[in-house]
Amino acid sequence: MRRRLFESEHEAFRESFRRFLGKEVVPRHREWERAGIVPRELFLAAGARGFLGMAVPEEYGGGGVDDFRFNVVIGEEVQRAGVASAGLGLTLHNDICLPYFLAYCTEEQKARWLPGVAAGELITAIAMTEPGIGSDLAGMTTTALRDGGDYVVNGAKTFITNGINADLVITAAKTDPARRHDGISLLVLERGMTGFERGRNLDKLGLHGQDTAEMSFDGVRVPAANLLGEEGNGFRELVANLPQERLSIAVAAVAAARAALEWTLAYVKERHAFGRPIGAFQNTRFRLAEIATEIDLACHYVDDCVRALGEGELTAEDAAKAKWWCTELQGRVVDTCLQLHGGYGYMEEYPIARAYADARITRVYGGTTEIMKEIVGRSLGL
Repeated sequence: MRRRLFESEHEAFRESFRRFLGKEVVPRHREWERAGIVPRELFLAAGARGFLGMAVPEEYGGGGVDDFRFNVVIGEEVQRAGVASAGLGLTLHNDICLPYFLAYCTEEQKARWLPGVAAGELITAIAMTEPGIGSDLAGMTTTALRDGGDYVVNGAKTFITNGINADLVITAAKTDPARRHDGISLLVLERGMTGFERGRNLDKLGLHGQDTAEMSFDGVRVPAANLLGEEGNGFRELVANLPQERLSIAVAAVAAARAALEWTLAYVKERHAFGRPIGAFQNTRFRLAEIATEIDLACHYVDDCVRALGEGELTAEDAAKAKWWCTELQGRVVDTCLQLHGGYGYMEEYPIARAYADARITRVYGGTTEIMKEIVGRSLGL
């Protein structure tokens, strides 16, 4: 069944981004995975070619097109090329961090930050998670207390994607520690602020080329001009952006599943056992038929969610459904596809091995499967 999500300009964008990945990312991806980080030049190269800040107004150096379908193209092509760990930094920058700057920045802040964000000169990250609190954002202990014209920030964050490379970190902190949700505000912390330190680049099961860091704040003085949105409104600002974040993860999950299927189809047609291709065995055909069907069904639901986002109608519940179902599907698919590769599937030179390791975290970040089901369950009046 033909997809009806994209138009000619999206497919032209796809071809351009596919060439960019083939030239700039794929040849160096294994090197970056060994290093545990991509070079900042990747963001500069992406920005120069129009692959960052597509929704940033032209007056600030962006593409001036607020159309999430371009983001979808990037997410899909990253997975198709098997470079998930390098691509995650770009999709976090575009899909998850940028909406906060577009929605909540003052005109002065837009002029100060958006040109660098669109150009890839200012790399972004968002710091919500703290050691010991997981999904309980209201329980955060990082504080930002007003002192004259500044906020003084103390505390720590962990599991921060782009944590080493980031120049601008959207940081959730308690400006009123006596309150829970209503005490949270968002501040933009900038590279070089005194007392703002990054810990080690964390060793992870997968996504090895993605820098994921701990951060600590010891008396960091942040100008009040770096408050993002309204004081005390941070939790609502976070909640408002979570549906797009979760949809972005769902897009990548379906694309990763499809890439795994395509790699496996090619493998089972070439690999022989007992005198014939292993794709000729009924078990192989049935398992891949199941996978192909589930991927197509998930794809059409996610495409509907993308359309709903564009029309301002994507609900938290629908995004939660997409996020948990598609990431669980991704896990099942890559596991089955690795099995069909046999022993070669466990070798890192095969993309399915890296995809297997990379897939596990998608059921955790952006809200665990259990939290997603809780959101859906509450919407049912339970």
